[in-house]
Amino acid sequence: MEHPSAPTPGRLRTTPSWLLTQTATHAARLVTTALGAHHARGYHYRLLATLAETGPASQADLGRHSGIDRSDIVATLNDLADRHLVRRQPDPTDRRRNIVHITPAGRRELTTLQHALDTAQDTLLAPLDPTDRRELVRLLDLLLTHHNEPKG
Repeated sequence: MEHPSAPTPGRLRTTPSWLLTQTATHAARLVTTALGAHHARGYHYRLLATLAETGPASQADLGRHSGIDRSDIVATLNDLADRHLVRRQPDPTDRRRNIVHITPAGRRELTTLQHALDTAQDTLLAPLDPTDRRELVRLLDLLLTHHNEPKG
């Protein structure tokens, strides 16, 4: 919000898209600050989390699973490899591509980043009790799933 102390028109306070956008702005700031304190960005967390959950993967598969555009994958993986958080190995079935693995240091970093992210989530969702938080996540997931489904 540009002027948080200015009264918000009632029509905006009942417009879900406006409320989501304003809340997303706060969420992005909190997450950026939390991860930045560990010299990380959201893409770092997303790739480490994806590797930890899905196991070693090609760069293309990492992009699909993490939702990161192919053009951003290489630079992010380079950052993580420079910090020894991931390693690339040639694919034994296709030497033209690499398989990316999370390292033990990467798993430790993921744990650190998860704690930072959890703290940011707690700050963002402070006014909600645990039941309301679960319901909010359920509803947001429902919306996102609906809009991500292929149309046609």
